[in-house]
Amino acid sequence: MSGDSSRERILGRVRQALRDVPASEQPADHPVARDYAEKHGERSHAATVGLLAENLADYRALVHRTDAPGLPALLTRLLRARGARRVAVPTGLPAGWLAAAPAELLVDSPALTAHELDSADSVVTGCALAIAETGTVVLDAGPDQGSRHLTLVPDHHICVVRTGDQVVDSVPQAVRRLSPARPLTWISGPSATSDIELERVEGVHGPRTLEVVLVTGDPREL
Repeated sequence: MSGDSSRERILGRVRQALRDVPASEQPADHPVARDYAEKHGERSHAATVGLLAENLADYRALVHRTDAPGLPALLTRLLRARGARRVAVPTGLPAGWLAAAPAELLVDSPALTAHELDSADSVVTGCALAIAETGTVVLDAGPDQGSRHLTLVPDHHICVVRTGDQVVDSVPQAVRRLSPARPLTWISGPSATSDIELERVEGVHGPRTLEVVLVTGDPREL
């Protein structure tokens, strides 16, 4: 069956199903019940952060913990271990985070090309929030995250998560806090895909290595 005929067949079924719907009817005329579970089980915030760390690790992300004052030293150590000499950063990343890092900083801008980004060894960003039950970090192109391509081209991404105010239990909680008008990137572990024989290949659609730093306190003050 050709693509065009398949398309027309599907659209024809849609038209048939909508035939008895009044033209004046709007989607809001029929509210959808949102009475599904807010989260699965009861847990303390500390347990929620622990669940996030566990699920991130299940997705093969490397998880680190520190307090706000210890963040610059940890980031410097991670970049040195990676041998990163050129690091991409968003414009709003707090200057103190990488003040001691032995690397050239490649600051995000509209003029930044994919070739220039490909020359970066690592990228360091913050995040919008993180979801414990799914082990997901969400970026929304905020000042400490930068444009979407900033985190898709370099092979190594270090993402900083504030445990005090950026960790939520579930996807429904996350959706309520996120703006659909912003470009959202949902990250569950390093980029990976599988072929028909289920052979896992990493780094195809984004960074091959994801490191998540869970920070207590507020590192924005650094």
